[in-house]
Amino acid sequence: MKTLFIGGIKSGKSRLAESYILKQAKQKPYYLATTELIDDEMRERITAHQQRRQDRFTTLEEPIQLLNALKNCASTVLIECVSMWLNNMLYHHHNETQILQELSDCLQLPNDLVFVLNEVGLGVIPDNPLSRQFVDLSGKAAQLLSEHCDQVFFCCAGLTLRLK
Repeated sequence: MKTLFIGGIKSGKSRLAESYILKQAKQKPYYLATTELIDDEMRERITAHQQRRQDRFTTLEEPIQLLNALKNCASTVLIECVSMWLNNMLYHHHNETQILQELSDCLQLPNDLVFVLNEVGLGVIPDNPLSRQFVDLSGKAAQLLSEHCDQVFFCCAGLTLRLK
């Protein structure tokens, strides 16, 4: 089964996805962390996520090679988060076609996967090309994921609304 949790920043999507996967998994799930440590503020966010999940997950850290990391997982995987992975891929000069193909390949894996993605398309149009490229890519990734996921949950204010 493939599941997507999508919502704005601080909407509760990570916490809700973690709770969901812990209820669904038959054995200890994997937590695939995609965030690259770039500054002190990001360190605080990473630490908060680590403290919340404690030892309930087997943690993997992979900011770029999502497909390769998922191929080695023997049970359910929480991908936290696709938005940071997209950011990393753009930063490391991968093109949109490569990025969407890798995401599509991940969706073909037999693993139960739970994706977390920021909804970034509800605000104003960004004022610079790179930000517009990220927003457009994120929207395309959201459409790809929602098309292939069995369940899609929109998160807002710590609540979920099932879309699919």
